[in-house]
Amino acid sequence: MIGLSMTAYSGRDLSGLEGWVRRVRKLGFDFIEILSEWPHYLTRDNYRLFAEVLDGWGMKRTVHAPFSDVNIGSFNDRLRRASLEVIREAIELAAELDALSVTIHPGHCSPISVKNRRKYLEIHRESLRKISEWGLEYGVKIGVENMPRFVILDAQTCERLWEILGDVEIGVTFDVGHLNTTTGEFERFLKVLGDRIVHVHLHDNRGERDEHLALGDGTVPWVRVLPRLPRVTWALEVNDIESARRSLEFLKSLH
Repeated sequence: MIGLSMTAYSGRDLSGLEGWVRRVRKLGFDFIEILSEWPHYLTRDNYRLFAEVLDGWGMKRTVHAPFSDVNIGSFNDRLRRASLEVIREAIELAAELDALSVTIHPGHCSPISVKNRRKYLEIHRESLRKISEWGLEYGVKIGVENMPRFVILDAQTCERLWEILGDVEIGVTFDVGHLNTTTGEFERFLKVLGDRIVHVHLHDNRGERDEHLALGDGTVPWVRVLPRLPRVTWALEVNDIESARRSLEFLKSLH
């Protein structure tokens, strides 16, 4: 099942959502990944609009929870609680929308977490346990995403993501493009975390930074990677509808 993330939606508000979804459906996508980020957060005020538009075009959905200004690994209890509340709301609304999964970002590093790694890991796992419980409570699959190369981001390798997750019963969103900016060890990631993958993000880059290019425009070795990916939901995370069209054609050419 192939979907398209709202990273490819350029509207500053949701007035153009139906027209965009119509185009996405006609291209042949099966679902939309609702990206709950500014300027179109998923909220209690608009989730019915999403449901109406997506149902009207026969589109399933996944949800990407907010991540900007959110840190589930924060040492500041008030900030961490606020971050968790934001994620909990996303899970609740995903359940209302009958979403196939919810993707979340792991916590990210700060000067205090770098100096106190053991405590940081403890805080991180405590947050993930709460999120896992909410996923079970609302009946929604949760995937923790591996991060791209960037100085404060955590979980940039499969070994580090595995360490963070520990014994927490929660899934993984495998972002292929992100891993291309770090180790590029795709087979290793699938060997270590393959059984936990509930969702996949597909986009390309040249290996240096997170660019979200159309598939085939960067250096991801798709011929090698695609056959090994688990048959879960795959969402294209590209920058515009034309990149989505070209990416879909690229996937068809490889299959």
